[in-house]
Amino acid sequence: MVNLNQINEEYIEDYIRQLLPKNNDNLQIMEKYAIDYHVPIVQPEVAQLLKVLLKMNKPKNILEVGTAIGYSALIMAETTEGKANITTIERRRDMIEIAMENISKTPYKENIKILEGDAEEVLLTLDEKYDFIFLDAAKGQYMDFFNKSIKYLNKGGIIVSDNVLYKGMVATDALVIRRKKTIVKRLRAFLQYINEVEGYTSSIIPIGDGVAITYREE
Repeated sequence: MVNLNQINEEYIEDYIRQLLPKNNDNLQIMEKYAIDYHVPIVQPEVAQLLKVLLKMNKPKNILEVGTAIGYSALIMAETTEGKANITTIERRRDMIEIAMENISKTPYKENIKILEGDAEEVLLTLDEKYDFIFLDAAKGQYMDFFNKSIKYLNKGGIIVSDNVLYKGMVATDALVIRRKKTIVKRLRAFLQYINEVEGYTSSIIPIGDGVAITYREE
């Protein structure tokens, strides 16, 4: 895949990506679709990080904010070998239809439930607890998503937030585009917050477009 974000030098990303095992045919088809139709999906090295975290965490219930074409939901379903129930939220009907078609071709269609609607509203209506939460939707709303999600997160659970360095702009004003100032300001506030909020431990990892991992203390 082409490096669109420039968080790391291209030679570093290229080297890491050439080490990664190839995904199954269905996921590779989805990867090509994402490139051809400019649909953002989780980057290969971030997908691999998700796999490692899931194998360590062994979640029974997973919540995802931002389904898109269902790629990351299927990554998580495959990694947990169909032993986890995944609830994923998406506001766009066209994305939901594509995701449902992609999921229907796999053994995991009974494991993945898509909820349609704006995440900030849907997150007020849930009645389950989760061991693992993946945030990959509107970056300017991460603070809201996080605060509404944590009440559903079990102790010892993990929240992973993708794209938190936002093409490097969050780390330096030199890269900030004027029309992105609000998103950058909000992401900076979010990262500061998760590193200070009591009862949680966070780490920011500069791979992909930046990933934050937040652990809820026991």
